Amino acid sequence: MSTTPLTASLIDLAARGRLPLHQHMDQATIAWIGDNRPDLPPTPQPAMRPLSRELFRGGLPTRWWTDPRLYTSLHGVRHAMRTAALAAVLAETSGLDAADTTTTIIAAAVHDCQRHNDKDDRGHGDRAAIWLAANADTVWAHFGLTATPKRIIQAATAVRLHDVPYEAFSTDDRTDHARAERITDVVKAADALDRYRLPKLKWWPDARYVREPAFDQARGLAFDLVLVSERAYLAGANGIEAVRYALAEKGLV
Repeated sequence: MSTTPLTASLIDLAARGRLPLHQHMDQATIAWIGDNRPDLPPTPQPAMRPLSRELFRGGLPTRWWTDPRLYTSLHGVRHAMRTAALAAVLAETSGLDAADTTTTIIAAAVHDCQRHNDKDDRGHGDRAAIWLAANADTVWAHFGLTATPKRIIQAATAVRLHDVPYEAFSTDDRTDHARAERITDVVKAADALDRYRLPKLKWWPDARYVREPAFDQARGLAFDLVLVSERAYLAGANGIEAVRYALAEKGLV
């Protein structure tokens, strides 16, 4: 019989190795995150091109998530929107053109939408890539854009590979990566930057696992987006409002 109280925080549960399948932010955990802010270098004023800003005017529909319980969890809409915003900033910093940037944002926005749980859900990248390809017209139209075969393939490739470590790439993975290299690298880096929401320091962002030159200079922005949006969410804002509030505070929308 479990002796873990139902009100235990994520940091307590993580320390005991008893994190549940569905993980939701709590006051004790966000306070712990704030208390453990790393010694980060000053963050340059982040930039986001006008078209990218337009993509954040709306939110992301609950129905895109295969399990609605995950929409408000650690891999839900707040993580998706922050990852998409970080992808937009990294794309701008890295010199991606407008078309590649929007493809990167879309991939980042849906990369975790087919998860079954908040733990090590192997294969969720594959499932999300298949879902994105099957629902491409709906997804692109949601952002006011038109899907094209090239962009669908690039976005789906980035989604599929986002949870595959570079060192674990198969021959087919390396071939696919070469077709969407910059987009995939940015999505993987943006996803990694949002790890400041996780309840163990050893799970926080680590540049050894990414290939994006602007990764380190975006750390401060990533930390602040987590802290501000999660505090706003716990104060009563819905997930979309919480992230938009954090983005507005940083001058990104």
